[in-house]
Amino acid sequence: MNERNLTKRYWSYVIGFIVSIILTLTSYTLVRHHILPMAGLVATIVTLAVVQLVVQLIFFLHIGEEKGARWKLVTFVFAMIVVTIVVGGSLWVMYHLNYNMMHMTPAQENTYMQNNEGL
Repeated sequence: MNERNLTKRYWSYVIGFIVSIILTLTSYTLVRHHILPMAGLVATIVTLAVVQLVVQLIFFLHIGEEKGARWKLVTFVFAMIVVTIVVGGSLWVMYHLNYNMMHMTPAQENTYMQNNEGL
């Protein structure tokens, strides 16, 4: 790499770091001082998180700068789809397990365990 590319990359890291700090402090301030109502706060925090994800992809991972950037983007999108399926599926399963569990008192649990000891 030549001197110009190193300087450009250095400033990319500095700008990305500053923007990430600003986004993080903004989120912290919103939560700490209860500036927004709960629904607005959640939507704002999610939006700031997505913006920070994009900032880090651009400034730190340099997505889109070199050759083969399209394949990196396709790989990243595929990874996000897999993560969404895993997290969403896990939440769905946990919700339905909680909903479908038998709600018993401790006495009912003991009776059930004694009657079904061989299982």
